[in-house]
Amino acid sequence: MKVDARQAGRLLAAPGTLRAILLHGEDSGLIRERAAKAVRAAAGTLDDPFRLATLSRDAHERLEEEIGALSLTGGRRVVWVREATDALGPPLKRALARPGDTLVVLEGPGLVSRSKLRAQVEAMPDGASIACYPEEGRALEAQVGQMLAALQVRIDPDALAWLCSRLGADRAATRGEVEKLTLYAGEGGGRISLDDAMACTGDAAGASLDDAAFAATAGDRAGADLAIERTLAEGSSPIAVARALLGHLHRLRHVRLVMEETGQGAQEAMRSLRPPVFFKRAQAFAQGVSLWSAAGLLRAAEQTQALELACKQTGAPDLVLCKRHLAAIANQARASR
Repeated sequence: MKVDARQAGRLLAAPGTLRAILLHGEDSGLIRERAAKAVRAAAGTLDDPFRLATLSRDAHERLEEEIGALSLTGGRRVVWVREATDALGPPLKRALARPGDTLVVLEGPGLVSRSKLRAQVEAMPDGASIACYPEEGRALEAQVGQMLAALQVRIDPDALAWLCSRLGADRAATRGEVEKLTLYAGEGGGRISLDDAMACTGDAAGASLDDAAFAATAGDRAGADLAIERTLAEGSSPIAVARALLGHLHRLRHVRLVMEETGQGAQEAMRSLRPPVFFKRAQAFAQGVSLWSAAGLLRAAEQTQALELACKQTGAPDLVLCKRHLAAIANQARASR
């Protein structure tokens, strides 16, 4: 069965009679976090070799054997499978056809919408397929707010908005930044201001995504190429790159419109942005403002929206499309110099 975000928490906290849980989507950090929650709920631990078998991609051939194994110390057994592929469908079906209560937790970040494994688990009465997609906008702010509230740490609204604008598309990275801020502010009554968030977060979270967007709009082709290679290697998806670039283009266009309507200079118009431009990136942002018109930024934003749609098509060469688009943006900015 397909499981939405509201049902996921309940099922992962108490897998009950489920025999298979498949976690798929673009957020590898969220996939890993939810998988660990399900494993811990069923086996009571993440490091008991008698109740838990973890299979990396080069050990997938042991799936049937591990599902059929017994827990020597009692309790429910769990098989945790990393990098699941469609090739696991037949052995999974054979193994689960036999009596037993072993829970199989599959991480499948690379599975497409037409995946046979996804269809198989969704058709199982005792299987759950859970999509794990990056949170953004209000959903991301709500998630970060909940993480901090659970640790009894308050955060100012402008600090929350700025922090979420810096976070990438990975739950693990987001949680890491929240834990770092909690350590700084003090758990159980601490408070985080905008200055605190800027001082602690700096360029760490989502830095490569920002590097790619800022370099491209400033006409730095070499810098954009290097940043896009780095951010894709770190696990960001082309869709996350497109969304980060789109947000940056909208902020540039806002500043251009303020300049055209009020006659203000770039630095003065930039002060109207919320959250503000991080001081280390102010020069690159101003460079982008000077190279683009509001109309040009609107066209670039429309092209970036088209890129996101193209990347979502099944079988699309999304990595190539993403790199080519960043290069095109950088070339357009360069031609304006």
